[in-house]
Amino acid sequence: MSGYQTGLIVLLALNTIAAYGVYLPMAAGQLNLGIAGFMAIGAYAAAYLTNECGWPALAAVGAGGGAAAILAFAVAAPILRTQGIYLSLATFALGQVISAIFLNLEVVGGAAGYPVSMHIGAYLVVAAAAAIVLLVCLVSTTRVTIYFAAVKNDPLVADLLGLNVKALGISALTAGAGIAGVGGGLYAHYFNYIEAQYFGVMLSTYTVLYVLLGGTQSVFGPLIGAAIFTFLPEALRSSSQWRYAIFALFIIIFMALRPQGLITRGLSRRRVQAEAQGGTTAS
Repeated sequence: MSGYQTGLIVLLALNTIAAYGVYLPMAAGQLNLGIAGFMAIGAYAAAYLTNECGWPALAAVGAGGGAAAILAFAVAAPILRTQGIYLSLATFALGQVISAIFLNLEVVGGAAGYPVSMHIGAYLVVAAAAAIVLLVCLVSTTRVTIYFAAVKNDPLVADLLGLNVKALGISALTAGAGIAGVGGGLYAHYFNYIEAQYFGVMLSTYTVLYVLLGGTQSVFGPLIGAAIFTFLPEALRSSSQWRYAIFALFIIIFMALRPQGLITRGLSRRRVQAEAQGGTTAS
């Protein structure tokens, strides 16, 4: 496999991790536009631990995810007092504040960026992404997914049914932030350099688009959306400067024709039924 192909696979893995960091809160009705801020916390925390404290890379990446989750847990209660567009604006503002703090924090390089001394290979990044996809798939088979859907569809009814709406909301935001923090730590140790400007509003926007394009009704939607956003611009590279215009046009037309995303609950159910019928016929 060439270096270019390896780079694409790693980029897909990182995009997939970020997408699932958005997907879990979105499953509970939260549009998190500050996911880049949680990735920045994971990246800088992990990088600092390996550079200054001599931690092993994987332990530092895990700690980075934990740091992002802790911050999300700490701010979840006041942020989740808002709903809808105001919740999105609150997470957007939080992401901007985090990015601005790292931009001015000289101990981690400030605006000049922060080199990371320890490197991890592509296979570790891909393995971590696969583990996160598997973990979210396992969670989707539990009642937690039903509880998230109930909170998303009607929080008042969910509360009347006895669900702890506040705890479920905090759990979704914290879990998503932890996943994003792990993604940030992996990014820092694969590319061996981070800068606060990378973790800006565009990263958060693109990550939300991964989920919306792939579909929020299926656990595989974020994976499909991340794959499209990773590979399609590269497939259009022969179009030179027009490739981003063509890609943007594709996104507009696609979302107009299929606003529910590419993978829906009905499509997943039909696939499972077809596989079950195929197994019955074979037996």
